[in-house]
Amino acid sequence: MQALSEAAIRRSLVNCSRSEAAAMTLPRDIDDVDWAAVDVLGWRDPKAELRGWLVHEHEGRTVGVALRAADTKMSSRRSAMCLLCHTVQSADAISLFTARRVGEAGRNGNTIGTYVCADLRCAGRVREVPPSAQHLDEELQALAVHEQAEGLRQRLAAFTADVLRR
Repeated sequence: MQALSEAAIRRSLVNCSRSEAAAMTLPRDIDDVDWAAVDVLGWRDPKAELRGWLVHEHEGRTVGVALRAADTKMSSRRSAMCLLCHTVQSADAISLFTARRVGEAGRNGNTIGTYVCADLRCAGRVREVPPSAQHLDEELQALAVHEQAEGLRQRLAAFTADVLRR
């Protein structure tokens, strides 16, 4: 992903108002992001705990999606899978996020929802060698990581396409 300024991130948001984009709080570590190693920039808004943001490249442009987390959590005694990065975690580390659709559909309350890592740090998780590949040689481990990252990009593209569908 190419390096993004604060203004570029705010301009990329497709499913929120200008005032919502202006009120967005960027992550504290934004200056430390290794943009070359990031497929998606995801974070929870520290000033609005139910707000989340995903910014990524979609069809040749930078697209930001505003999310709202469910105000309830799943039980920590169960496991759940993030539907973007496909990591299995304690269910309380996964949250239902909804995104308003763009345009008239979004203004009418039409939303898209999916279960995602509660901290929205899927990009870091797909860069870790999965447990099923840890016994393999480095070349195959790198391939497994590449496959995970590609899967994240594809699933995120499909989610974003649903948000952009009018």
